[in-house]
Amino acid sequence: MTYLRRCVELAAEAVDAGDGPFGSVLVGADGKVLAEDRNRESTTGDPTMHPEFELARWAANNLSAEERGTATVYTSGEHCPMCAAAHGWVGLGRIVYASSSQQARDWKTEWGVPLTSPLSPLSIRDVVPGLEIAGPVPELAEQVRALMLRSRTGGADATG
Repeated sequence: MTYLRRCVELAAEAVDAGDGPFGSVLVGADGKVLAEDRNRESTTGDPTMHPEFELARWAANNLSAEERGTATVYTSGEHCPMCAAAHGWVGLGRIVYASSSQQARDWKTEWGVPLTSPLSPLSIRDVVPGLEIAGPVPELAEQVRALMLRSRTGGADATG
């Protein structure tokens, strides 16, 4: 739960900076944090600046195939299809998320926030079949919900 809590902290940093509430941590098989990032879409103007995508890119450039396969990505929100594809192409191991894309879509609908993702709302399982996935985690999902409400947009990830 420590890694997921850090993801929520990174998501809060993203919201404070004007971005959607997403943060991710890449952890090696030995439990060591290898890299972490937060959403940077709004602050860079680049809609691909999701933390999950950046961690996949970092892993491709810094880890062997074996290290990537045994690493875990912890994240505040379930990967969008773009990030799930990057995760799969790079060969990263399991994903653990605090809140699901479906939860984020439901929250946005509840708040009257338009669902604006240019991607189909596919789950990670639809994009990367057979990948080990865990989540959501109810107590942390509520924290992500509060951050998303504060940001009132949630970024493209939120619509899965």
